[in-house]
Amino acid sequence: MAGDFGIVKTAKTILSVASLHIERGGTVILNEVNWRVQRGEHWVILGANGSGKTSLLSALTGYLMPTRGEISVLGETYGQSDWRELRKKIGLVSSSVRQMMADDEPALETVASGKYAMIDFWGRLSRTDQTKAQQLLRQVECDYLANRQWGVLSQGERQRVLIGRALMAKPRVLILDEPCAGLDPAAREHFLQFIQRLGAQKNSPTLVLVTHHVEEMMPVFSHVLILKNGVVLAKGNKTQVMTAKNLALAFGAKLKLEFKRGRYAMKIGSSAPH
Repeated sequence: MAGDFGIVKTAKTILSVASLHIERGGTVILNEVNWRVQRGEHWVILGANGSGKTSLLSALTGYLMPTRGEISVLGETYGQSDWRELRKKIGLVSSSVRQMMADDEPALETVASGKYAMIDFWGRLSRTDQTKAQQLLRQVECDYLANRQWGVLSQGERQRVLIGRALMAKPRVLILDEPCAGLDPAAREHFLQFIQRLGAQKNSPTLVLVTHHVEEMMPVFSHVLILKNGVVLAKGNKTQVMTAKNLALAFGAKLKLEFKRGRYAMKIGSSAPH
């Protein structure tokens, strides 16, 4: 049975990365990365600064061309299918998008603009788009912000609105690139609880959280990919991957890993030898 995706052999595969290698100016950025995301999984990409997380995201969203290797979304491969159409299937929430928004744009328009992949939307919204954007604001628990301008939103509100914007294009994968950066501790926890509720929804897209803070890994996330120096250090079910040994190698430090009430915490000791 083909299921929702129309291709029998990839009916359960949302995202596939095979032998991905990216090299620029003689420097290897990503080296033979293999990764597969199945339907029903939510992933966290962990790694220290410089581990290759940003480059992997750029490759997944079609902004960084691989030196070799293959990336497929729902069975369609970059380079063989229309990149612009494939890119719409992967929603991205990052600080780079957040910084480009116009201060006087109402949240409803910000969300609706996600359908057209436009920044600073200038057209007239159709009634259908307005209704859909309002529904998404409700889904991200921010329907009261519909007429509020971007410039007066808090950091946490902006992140939720950007998630609504990304969902407007009905992506199958939603990448959250360090979404808690800039949030104070209380706002961060409120946002993480929201991510937990979002991921638990029946119609939620596959979530991929990119971070270097294990504390941000909510229980809804089932799998982990750990990168170090452009190489996959470990990947798979979080119960197997989330070990003190793996994280010590990833971050180059002695540490203690704690797991309590479905959440991880990491305490750093002295630097580990390289």
